[in-house]
Amino acid sequence: DADEMTMVKSIPATLLLISSLTITTTTAFAPSIRTSRLPLPVSSLHASDSSAAEYDCLVIGGGISGSTLAHNLHNSNLNILLTESRDYLGGNVQSQVYNDDDGEFIYEKGPNSFATQPSIVRIAHELGIDDQLVFADESLPPWVNYNGKLHPLPKGKGSKGPKGQLELVFGSNGVLKFGLVGDLLSLPGTIRAGIGALVGHMRAPENKEETIQDWIIRTLGDEVFYRIIDPFVSGVYAGDPTTLSMKAALPKIARIEQYSYDIEWNKFGALFYGGLARQVELTKERKADPPAPEWVEFEYGNPGSFKRGLGTLPNAIEKELGKKVKLEWTLTKVEKIDGKYFVTYDTPNGQQTVTSKTIVSTMPTHAMGNIFEPVLPGSTELFTKARKMINREGIYYPPVAAVTVAYPKSTFLDMELSNDFGNLQNLPGFGLLNPRTEGIRTLGTLWSSSLFPGRCPDNYNILLNYIGGSRDPAIGSMSDEDIISAVDTDLRKCLLQPNAPEPKVLGIKVWPAAIPQYELGHFEIVKELESMEGKVEGGGLWVCGNYRSGVAFPDCVTFGYEHAKVVKEYVDSCEPSAHSSEPSAAVKSDVAIAAADSIPFYASKSD
Repeated sequence: DADEMTMVKSIPATLLLISSLTITTTTAFAPSIRTSRLPLPVSSLHASDSSAAEYDCLVIGGGISGSTLAHNLHNSNLNILLTESRDYLGGNVQSQVYNDDDGEFIYEKGPNSFATQPSIVRIAHELGIDDQLVFADESLPPWVNYNGKLHPLPKGKGSKGPKGQLELVFGSNGVLKFGLVGDLLSLPGTIRAGIGALVGHMRAPENKEETIQDWIIRTLGDEVFYRIIDPFVSGVYAGDPTTLSMKAALPKIARIEQYSYDIEWNKFGALFYGGLARQVELTKERKADPPAPEWVEFEYGNPGSFKRGLGTLPNAIEKELGKKVKLEWTLTKVEKIDGKYFVTYDTPNGQQTVTSKTIVSTMPTHAMGNIFEPVLPGSTELFTKARKMINREGIYYPPVAAVTVAYPKSTFLDMELSNDFGNLQNLPGFGLLNPRTEGIRTLGTLWSSSLFPGRCPDNYNILLNYIGGSRDPAIGSMSDEDIISAVDTDLRKCLLQPNAPEPKVLGIKVWPAAIPQYELGHFEIVKELESMEGKVEGGGLWVCGNYRSGVAFPDCVTFGYEHAKVVKEYVDSCEPSAHSSEPSAAVKSDVAIAAADSIPFYASKSD
């Protein structure tokens, strides 16, 4: 996920793009629904029930998308049920605590942080957990391990307004110093990138969907791609930039090119000016829809979490919803009879069936099988069909292992880092990215204990390592011991002293199907899915998830707000006062428009 705000702050626009790609996505709007909370009773379900309980909306899948959607539907006074096949809410979000004689260590088994957005601050406020929010030091840069040296990517010092802009350009770790003194890019590489950013570049080829590799090399050159963007895409998406679609995976960055060409005098599409235009537009949008005064203060895009980890959010939603959450419920059948959905599960208490006016599924596509075929004909084929262009079937979710280890600070390399960041033993940064050319298998290492206070004893550092992904699927079949050994070997090449002790292994989690890949042809899959949904008689069915609305934590939370509006409008249109069991054509049209707007990934006005 790219941060547009950071992007357009950088003056040498090559580095404007570079610095943007080192943080996670920002969305340019703050949802404005503020409804009262009137919980409705939910029937208790037992295997002996002779009739199915009925709901306004059944949410299938309790990851961040599904759980935040359920929260918003609950606050919209709808009678809802949230079901999840696992024994917890949160999907890939799992926060853990490890205790031993050295003290307490808090770590994540999945994502480590979020790029702060209004939707996250708002839901934290609604759940009463905003006092648990923590934000990272904005001056901490991502580092790139290249040619035996750690290189900081440009970052300001955290000041606001014009002062922050000046720091980003002229500061000790600003883009000017990066371009003139830094040695991550060679002189020819810097010149090539500068031309694309400040002068112009070749236009995109007609009738061709570009990969991330295609787009970056065309606009900024080979070095920017291989030394910065490639490791970024590997570390953040666990993806392959030679198959990921630029417009699908990094739509906000790709759109900067169009902003650039829309400036009449910018005939050659220099990216900097488009980025600047977008920043001006973003500033106006945020002033027009400011955060609520009762929310905690935050900076757009700043890395954030909760004091006890990201799992604080889904745990709070589970507590709020109570009996409206059903865990270890495995979906087995979906039918539609007389305008109502009948949904059957295998549960710890035997088979259960519920009925609902609407269904929102946030299940990953690889888990669907043919369950939705009776109500969404063609969905099975859609999510399994061959994609010859990239040699895939359906939407690919590569395996990724999250390996969290801790070492005493004294065992890290005792060396002073560039740009006045101090000693490496204190890990002054966001984390480390590894270009594929460096012979290191680990995709990226987050310096977790440097980002958020209180994550471990003061004399330790916690490292969250991601390994595997699209270009290393063998990770999925390796033993935990071999994966840990591979990570430890990599860390000794760039961060640790040769005589460092064995790692304190806090946890390892191998996600066999981790992050959906927005590869070439992804747009066509989603468009076909939208068409299928539109043909469902009577409507009321949405098949969603992070393969459709964005993979980042803020994308999932924002989806929960926006799609709740769509469901609420549909359910209200079906009330008896509407004098019809089927929504009117006008209402169906309005709902379709709202559904499109609920997906920031595709709506042109959303970012």
